[in-house]
Amino acid sequence: MPPTPDAAQAPSVGPDRGRADACPGALRLHPAEDGHLARLRLPGGQLTHRQLLAVADAADTLGDGEAEITSRGNLQLRGLAAGCAADLAERLRTVGLLPSDTHERVRNIVASPLAGLDGRGAGGNRIADWVRELDQALCAAPWAAALSGKFLFALDDGRGDVAALNADVTLLAVGDGRALLRLGRARRATAVHDPVPAALDAARRFLDLAAGRAWHPREIQDELPDGDVPLPPFAGEPPALGAVPGGLSVAPRLGRLGSAQWRLLAEALGDTSPHPARLTPWRGAVLPHADPHWLPRLADAGLRTTPGGPWEGVTACTGLPGCAKSLADVRAQAARAVAAVPAEGLPVHWSGCARRCGHPAGRWVDVLATAAGHRVTVDGTVRDTEENDTAEAVAEARNTPWRRPK
Repeated sequence: MPPTPDAAQAPSVGPDRGRADACPGALRLHPAEDGHLARLRLPGGQLTHRQLLAVADAADTLGDGEAEITSRGNLQLRGLAAGCAADLAERLRTVGLLPSDTHERVRNIVASPLAGLDGRGAGGNRIADWVRELDQALCAAPWAAALSGKFLFALDDGRGDVAALNADVTLLAVGDGRALLRLGRARRATAVHDPVPAALDAARRFLDLAAGRAWHPREIQDELPDGDVPLPPFAGEPPALGAVPGGLSVAPRLGRLGSAQWRLLAEALGDTSPHPARLTPWRGAVLPHADPHWLPRLADAGLRTTPGGPWEGVTACTGLPGCAKSLADVRAQAARAVAAVPAEGLPVHWSGCARRCGHPAGRWVDVLATAAGHRVTVDGTVRDTEENDTAEAVAEARNTPWRRPK
């Protein structure tokens, strides 16, 4: 995939690899301006009916009444009181969302959301098995607790959607239970016949070689062995919204859902469904085998249920007032820009500071808050705007044809 558009301009804001990373978890709450934050790891983005209701209850009882989907298909609860950690942990354990206290932050596994549902991809139903096996193997390996909370595994059924996320370890199914294994952003992969143990072994080899110097393989890519199999092109496309083969696909604006919306997702999934909902790294949700008659109710509840439109691909970090590092309420600014100058095209991410938390992979429009307004960047071209001019600049950038930066 092409580099992110700020690659040439953005200063290094990388963390100090000489210390443990400060990624929040379900047990390690992070203090923010709007209260404490908990991040729930959901391997494969999976949530059962019971777990969806538990998330809604926790958001209402302990947090600000909302839960947001992250760019890794995980969940965040915000506005938590500092003393609620034990209560939250017990709620999560009761519904199976906290199988390991020691490894809960390293259970970062994304998977193709439509795997086994629409007949595409070489992996078929094996991806769900790989998710379960990898999660269990991670939690059972004492050394795996030393992985960064940012370390990501991607299990792609062969269609090239989550493979485009440039995860730390990627398995790309090729059929007959086999896969191509990619470590970091290697240009070539390795064919493996036992994918889950191979992925786990790759993570351990990286950890041994990094020796505390790096959190991601890409940071020491030149020191890692390359594979011997060319990688196919990756599509990197999220599921279309609406009725899809094998279920429904919906998305909230900016990834945030209120507790009533979470309960409605649970109702649409059904309390007898053997198939969990699947949150996606594009901040959406797939409801396997849900009936299309639910779409009008989901739309009335504020969820996006049709493809396209100006909200397609629009994301934002938390911004003010939730994050002290942010220079602006970028969520509100993004909403005003969409309303003022509706546009479609490239994904666009609004950031309140140079960390650009939650930005998408691949090619996207970077909207960075500044003291005077915003800096809009695409393909290395930078435009500084005052706030009143940002919506028009973003609309123009979203329709920019690909030009490789010089």
